[in-house]
Amino acid sequence: MEEIFKILIGILFLLLGFPIGNFLAKKTKEELAQGQRWFKLLIICSLIGAVASAFLKNDVLFFSFLFIVIVTSRSLKNEKRKSAFH
Repeated sequence: MEEIFKILIGILFLLLGFPIGNFLAKKTKEELAQGQRWFKLLIICSLIGAVASAFLKNDVLFFSFLFIVIVTSRSLKNEKRKSAFH
């Protein structure tokens, strides 16, 4: 029962990554334009870390890496949409 509770809390925080990523994309437009390459590298490294932590059965690292992926990818998606319209 405790394990299910931990996973539900992790999923809740992952869902919070979507509005946080959108908020950061609005507030840090200059950094996103200049650092596209580094943000993509961060997403790839975090995905690799999430897969590795899933194999190691480390829930804290798994959810942390996925949170980074969600926040960073939301920021990049919002930046791509804005640049397509301008």
